[in-house]
Amino acid sequence: MTGSARADLRQLHGFTLIELLVVLAILGLLIGLVGPRFLGQLGTAKGKTASIQIADLEKGLELFKLDVGRYPTNEEGLEAMVQKPANVSGWNGPYLKGSSIPNDPWGRPYKYANPGPGGEPDVFSLGADGAPGGDGENADHHSARP
Repeated sequence: MTGSARADLRQLHGFTLIELLVVLAILGLLIGLVGPRFLGQLGTAKGKTASIQIADLEKGLELFKLDVGRYPTNEEGLEAMVQKPANVSGWNGPYLKGSSIPNDPWGRPYKYANPGPGGEPDVFSLGADGAPGGDGENADHHSARP
């Protein structure tokens, strides 16, 4: 076989093992550098989503108060914004789009406390871990009210 015939035959066989290992090493480095940043952004995005949803729930609570003259009680909860509670006059809802209260970005129902800190109602999510307190993705997300 001549030299050019060997070169043509080698090109037909594909990549060598060393070439594949180099490509895999480069991919591993890229995943190692980009992966943690991407996962960190995912946690931040869920926290921002929770804050936006809480702000929407607060707007619904304000509309409820304008019509009924008070915020929902703890017993009525956030559901009072989509279903008329018994013995409530002036209700002109639903006060949210859709027929149900959305869950937080981690799939759990939002919490509601009336009165909350500062005497005003508080809508909140307990974050990824579902427990009070925490840092990062596990941090609680509360109403923006003082």
